[in-house]
Order: sequence, then structure tokens, then C-alpha cells
Amino acid sequence: MRAVGQNDKKWPFGGVRIGLAVLALASIASGCGAGGGDGAQVEPAGGQQPLKAPPARALDAYATRLRAAHTARVAAAKRWGLKKVPLTAPPPPARKPRITTRDGFEVDGHRRLELPPVFTTVPTDEKILFLTIDDGAEKDPAFLRMMSELKIPYSAFLSDYLVKEDYGYFKEMQDRDVALHNHTLHHPYLPALSYARQKREICGMQKVIEKRYGERPVLFRPPYGNYDKATLRAAKACGITHVPLWNEEVFVDHWEYREWDRDLHPGDIVLTHFRGREDWEGTMPDMVRRFMDKVTAEGYAVARLEDYL
Repeated sequence: MRAVGQNDKKWPFGGVRIGLAVLALASIASGCGAGGGDGAQVEPAGGQQPLKAPPARALDAYATRLRAAHTARVAAAKRWGLKKVPLTAPPPPARKPRITTRDGFEVDGHRRLELPPVFTTVPTDEKILFLTIDDGAEKDPAFLRMMSELKIPYSAFLSDYLVKEDYGYFKEMQDRDVALHNHTLHHPYLPALSYARQKREICGMQKVIEKRYGERPVLFRPPYGNYDKATLRAAKACGITHVPLWNEEVFVDHWEYREWDRDLHPGDIVLTHFRGREDWEGTMPDMVRRFMDKVTAEGYAVARLEDYL
């Protein structure tokens, strides 16, 4: 079955679609105003009660908001050097998809012990991707502005030994509707640790995020993507419900892929890191440009991971 693309749905802000939406709304508003102004009654079919059309003013206001939002996004894309205006993700599903552990990623007794699912892709037919960013080393104010102006959703997985240098930076991120999740206190290789030490790493970070940001995370990503049965048992004991890994990783100068086809797929989780010029030959905004130019060119929008779990 062919995946549903962005061109198959009339979501707002998508290039020509905004013009069509505005024209349609204008036509409806004009029709509603004929013969009675705001709140005019629409002639019913035989035996039915009259239908009251919505006020033309409401339709005009909606069209105006669409135009303004699209204009702002076009300007932001130009300001930040993107090749195309990012596509807007469809509304999240009313019924969340069922998340299961990816084949080959299970641990012994995974289902019997009801351990959190480990996955790299969210089941969906929509051409959407999920951007996730790990650790917290780089704290670039330009990155916060860029993501807010472009309205690109992402999820942050934080390690305290890096975040504690500037808790305020990530509070500002949270205030911009970014969810903050668990990536352990000190970013160790967890399978080398005992169950008790793994639990301290995971539960300890739960407490830090709850204390600093007021919410206890339910998502956890093990450092390096490495885990064992003790990791997932500890994560569950600390209140974790999902363990998202990734299917692609984007850097400032290249992409890396988990799948043999080296391509994007609907629902894929993409990993990157909070990094700057000390680690990359570029900045976080440079990385975002590489990410957005590719996904937009291939017809993908970026959605909010938490809305699907």
C-alpha cells in the first residue's frame, strides 16, 4: 500500500494548499453572506431542518490566521537558510498506535515481564518523522530561536552531568513546548553495570528532571543505544513506559542509517546530539538545515513524538 504523502492531504501552510484553502474559505464566506449576512440559513433538503451557516466573520478570521502563519513560516525558512518551507505534520491520531519492541531488540522475558518496548519507528502511514536530540552538551541560543520560529517539534533526552552546567537553558526549551526525557545521570555504558547501579543512573535522572522541570519523564534512551535485561527492569521500576531508539542519525555534514536501503521511512525516529563547533565542523542550526532540507525534499513533515505514544 502506498504511504500517504503530504500532497495527498490539504494540511495548512503547505505551499499551494494555503492558497486553495483561503480561496475555499473566501467562497464559503461569500456564500454564507448572500441573502442574509452573518449566520444566514442554508436551504435544507426535503424534510430536513434548516442549517445555520457559520458567520462569515469567523471564516475570514480563520483565513487571515492561515495566511499570517504561512507568511511567518516562509519568512523564517528564508531567514534560517532552508531550501524549502518545512511541511506541516497532520494532526496526531485520536487513537494512538500500538508500540511494540522491534524484532531482534527483545531481552529474555521481555513480554512476560511487561518491560518497556524498545523501538526505532512509530507505526504510521503518514509521511512523518520524529527528531530526538541527546545529552545536552551544546547550549546554543540560536538553535532555540530557529526551532521556535520554524515550529519544528523535537524531543530532548538529557544527561545531568552536562545539563547541570545550565539548567535554565533546558527550562527555556521546556517553556517552548519541548518534552525533556531521561538519558541517565552520567551517560555510562549500562550493560557493564549491576542492576542497582543502572537503577541509580536512571532513577537519579528521573529525580533531577522532576525537581528542575516539574515533570517525571516516561521516555528513556540508554546511552549509545546499549541495554540489557537489567536496564529495562530498572527503567520500568523508575516509571519508564517507552524506550525509543532511532533509525537514522543526522550530523552537521552527513547522515547515518540503520536500514539497508539507507532511506527514510514513515514514522522513523531520527537521532542527533546537542553539539557545536568543538565537536562538529558547524553549529546546531547547520545540522538542522541539513536535516530539514533532506526531509522536506523527500516529502516528510516532522511530528511530535509524544503525541503518538
